[in-house]
Amino acid sequence: MDGMATRQRDKTMNDFEQKPYTASSFTDDAGLFADNPDPRCPVVLLLDRSGSMSGEPLRQLNVGLKRLRDELQQDPLAARRVELSIVSFGPVTTDIGFITADRFDPPELAAGGDTPMGRAIETALNLLTRRKEEYREHGIAYYRPWVFLITDGAPTDPWQNAAQRVRTEEEAKRIAFFAIGVQGADMARLAEIAVRAPIKLDGLKFGELFVWLSQSLAAVSQSQPGTNVALPRPSGWASV
Repeated sequence: MDGMATRQRDKTMNDFEQKPYTASSFTDDAGLFADNPDPRCPVVLLLDRSGSMSGEPLRQLNVGLKRLRDELQQDPLAARRVELSIVSFGPVTTDIGFITADRFDPPELAAGGDTPMGRAIETALNLLTRRKEEYREHGIAYYRPWVFLITDGAPTDPWQNAAQRVRTEEEAKRIAFFAIGVQGADMARLAEIAVRAPIKLDGLKFGELFVWLSQSLAAVSQSQPGTNVALPRPSGWASV
């Protein structure tokens, strides 16, 4: 039995060691890391595209994503250092793996389905865990990752485990989790999920929201990893 266990252990180790590098769901690779060894600020945009977002809300969200792209690409440093991924839900899909802002081209999101927010949050956290492993493998420094949730509803699936993971990651300073509620969002539930107080969007001011996000990420990208950065106040898009 000891010999069999040893052979199985050796096989497992060899399988692990011989596993080739793949970009999997990410669009960066070893060559691009070599071309751009700058530290990275990974951001998951966690976007609700459930049926209740259909019509003008989702149209404005899609326009806002393009505004985010344009704003970040105007800042050469942020364009190289900020990495964006999109996870949308209704159902949960990873629409874009991590890609630097200079190559970011958001898809046109279409509405449909319910609001599996718990699964979506866990998908985002798992993506970040994998991405940080990629950074470590290639010697890339990174800033504290962001998860940026936008929703107009409440979870329609179990969400408690996701909330606990968010709190654990926040307390360990491994992520910064932001929750934005569009009209109709269950702000009380969002407050149970996020450590930071959720912010309600004023109307459909997605454009202003994404300008603020781009300015915030640009400020982070100009700092040294591990330092605290004062973010701009959420003025012009937050409902008071």
